[in-house]
Amino acid sequence: MNWQACAAIVEKADPDRFLSAMTASEQGRAVLFPLYAFNVEVARAPWVVSEPQLAEIRLQWWRDAIAEIYAGDHPRKHEVVEPLARVIREAALPRYPFEALIDARSFDIYADAHAGRSAFDAYLDATGAGLMRLAVASSGEDAAQIAGHVGWAHGAAGLLRALPTLWSAGRDPLPVDGGLPRQQVLNGEMPPSVAEAVRAVARDGLDRLAQANRPGLNDTAKAALRAGWRSEAVLKAVARDPAAIFTGVEVSDFRRKGSLLIRTLAGRW
Repeated sequence: MNWQACAAIVEKADPDRFLSAMTASEQGRAVLFPLYAFNVEVARAPWVVSEPQLAEIRLQWWRDAIAEIYAGDHPRKHEVVEPLARVIREAALPRYPFEALIDARSFDIYADAHAGRSAFDAYLDATGAGLMRLAVASSGEDAAQIAGHVGWAHGAAGLLRALPTLWSAGRDPLPVDGGLPRQQVLNGEMPPSVAEAVRAVARDGLDRLAQANRPGLNDTAKAALRAGWRSEAVLKAVARDPAAIFTGVEVSDFRRKGSLLIRTLAGRW
């Protein structure tokens, strides 16, 4: 199994990360795509089956696969597990972030809201930030704090963009004081309590991006951080007007790819 199979998975399921990873060298792609494909497989586990128990079984499969890799066993014959095992061993990646990401995705199986803002923040830390830390670490750079800030902001921007879809699916990922006024948001309205919660997350994401600035990273690390290249624009739009999540945060494919190209040519993330 090779990383090209992982790239094909990411291209279909996570086009932003696919495009950002393609700005890396071939060596960089070989470490980024297995990580991103792992994330795709785990993130979609709660959504591809109708029964919570089946989703839990899918996540347990990945827990077992990760455990086997770290036990030194031969990796499972799987298009993602085998190249992922190679990346883990060659980059000496820690085990905990993989397990934390899988555990966090268990939340997506159920309709219950996060138990307060601290639980919501922890979810973003384990998912968006956790994956970014692994991606940057796989490049050989020691930049966990920067990766955590950028990854958290990237996860926050993606979740805010997805809120209308998640609400329609009966999910309440964002804690709202007094509970979510579901019928109002399903009608495209933005009650004050929801606006306050949305704006607070956007501002926190922008604060984290403002703290994430370090020159001199290698090209693979920059490509990893570039996965969040759209985050700042999304978070700024939502901080100005939380109702933008209904209509105003998506851009044309031309502008999306163009902004990534500009960053890449300038050597920025």
